[in-house]
Amino acid sequence: MALPMDAAKRKTIPLATGCIDYFPDALAAVADLSRVGGEQHNPGMPLFWDKTKSTDHGDALMRHFIERGTIDIDGVRHSAKVAWRALALLQTEIDRDHAMSQLTALSQELGLYERPCHPMASESLRDEYNKADGETGV
Repeated sequence: MALPMDAAKRKTIPLATGCIDYFPDALAAVADLSRVGGEQHNPGMPLFWDKTKSTDHGDALMRHFIERGTIDIDGVRHSAKVAWRALALLQTEIDRDHAMSQLTALSQELGLYERPCHPMASESLRDEYNKADGETGV
């Protein structure tokens, strides 16, 4: 979910009072972890998230969750790593859904594909879509 373009709708999303004010120390720990990870994965570079590295967010989240309440060998709390991985998982899902929406809109605009199937749909649902497409010639 990106912030809405409409100013009135944008004002209904309480980023400060509904997130940062709730969790200032936790978010600071996650931000510091981003710095530590940036130095680990991209030493000497400005801070950025290379989304091609370490993409197993769900599994990594659970590995750190098992050790919650303790400090990892790099001096960072496992719970901060759980929070970072949860945010990464959520962000990648939102990014994927946004990309799918854009692709669907473009495909429909160009008349290329009428009924896209979500990549996370079950195999049987994808088969059903493909079969229906074959029957209609789409």
